[in-house]
Amino acid sequence: MPHGAMMMIRSDLIRRIDAIAATAGKTSLAALCEQVDAIRRIARQHRLEAVEGLASMIETATAYSGHGTVVLSYLDLMRDAVDCEDQDGHVRAAYTAALSLRLGA
Repeated sequence: MPHGAMMMIRSDLIRRIDAIAATAGKTSLAALCEQVDAIRRIARQHRLEAVEGLASMIETATAYSGHGTVVLSYLDLMRDAVDCEDQDGHVRAAYTAALSLRLGA
């Protein structure tokens, strides 16, 4: 994919992540899941494995604990992952580990 096209995809993902963060705690669980799923699908389509993995983890976390402030930690890491050039399984694992440290898990 041309660099310019990927930059547009990344910008769209950042915009979507920021929109979720701006309404955190004010939107319904169903709407949050729908927005996160859209990010996950875009990330999968464009092979952004770290972003896809974090989006999947948000979906799981919200299923267990609702959509409180913990979602913001996921969104912060997703924003970082969008800008990461490497997106292989090792990078995905690194972001998962970073999230565990942030959440004290």
